[in-house]
Amino acid sequence: MKTVDKAKLSSNVSNETERQSIYDIAINDISGKPISLIEFKGKKLLFVNVASKCGFTKQYTALQSLSDTYKEELVVIGSPCNQFGKQEPGDASEIQEFCEINFGVTFLLTEKIDVKGSQQHPLYTWLTSKKLNGKKSSSVRWNFQKYLVDEKGDYINYYFSITKPMSSRITRHL
Repeated sequence: MKTVDKAKLSSNVSNETERQSIYDIAINDISGKPISLIEFKGKKLLFVNVASKCGFTKQYTALQSLSDTYKEELVVIGSPCNQFGKQEPGDASEIQEFCEINFGVTFLLTEKIDVKGSQQHPLYTWLTSKKLNGKKSSSVRWNFQKYLVDEKGDYINYYFSITKPMSSRITRHL
């Protein structure tokens, strides 16, 4: 009878289980209420780190248009972040009011989070780590970087800030 190398077996199991489901990640909306990402299973998710005082802030309009145009297939989720040039200094109510009044934003906004560094939110740890998302590692370089996840919760790709929300690079997946 063959002996089983338990160390090798447990090593293989841990490598396979390191991949995490995006649906297991906890995050709150901008008003502090928990968001259950599993509720969006069956739709693609576009995560965007947003800021109110950035040169790319006008992308809020296109993100809203993308959300409206593809509402049956896509959920846009904006995550306010103040890590790039301190371009999101407001609190939750200021951010929400700014987005609604200036850009008519109705898509989902999360609580203000860190998207990089030692306080990186678990959502962005998943989005930027191949070990967790199973596909690709990246780093968030600036505000309005976009991450697309498919309807099963599988990572598709990321897009730098200069990629417009209605770009065919994104919409071809919808």
